[in-house]
Amino acid sequence: MDFKIYRTKENELIEGCLRQNRQAQQALYQRYAGKMYALCCRYVKDRMEAEDVLVMSFTKIFEKISQYKGDGSFEGWIRRVVVNQSLTYLRKNKSMYLETDIEEAAFEPDFQKLENQLEAEDLMKLIEELPVGYRTVFNLYAIDGYNHQEIAEQLGVSENTSKSQLSRARALLQKRLIETEKEWIKKTN
Repeated sequence: MDFKIYRTKENELIEGCLRQNRQAQQALYQRYAGKMYALCCRYVKDRMEAEDVLVMSFTKIFEKISQYKGDGSFEGWIRRVVVNQSLTYLRKNKSMYLETDIEEAAFEPDFQKLENQLEAEDLMKLIEELPVGYRTVFNLYAIDGYNHQEIAEQLGVSENTSKSQLSRARALLQKRLIETEKEWIKKTN
């Protein structure tokens, strides 16, 4: 069977991967690699390291594809494998540490005004600049939808530590949004 990236139904790709068909594996990789690379980059700052995590993730996906039982979306299952692999990478490389202090923001940013000039890409850059611990908890909670209990289990920390890291990540993002707003005001005046 010739597997085309988007013309082949997902269940056919899964069946092909279960049979370890290289064309099916390649088509599955090509279908999801772009989205999953972006996901890796949210956790692993260095692009080359993120590519390594992506490759390790797909290796794990192909090894464990028999564990996908059809409950929930297949893409969601893939995302979970990629997130777990990203966290494993951070732990192994000891870059997953939790930060403790942050300066308080001086005033509230005007989010309505900022919303108009701040693109999603700009916001992702601000998130990417967060320290590793803050960024990891923020991504897990605010973007990937994990709750604090799940985050605590994944990272081997307490729920209160997860909540604290999220709070600090939000405060730091708020501070950076204020700085962005001030820069924008200077440019427009």
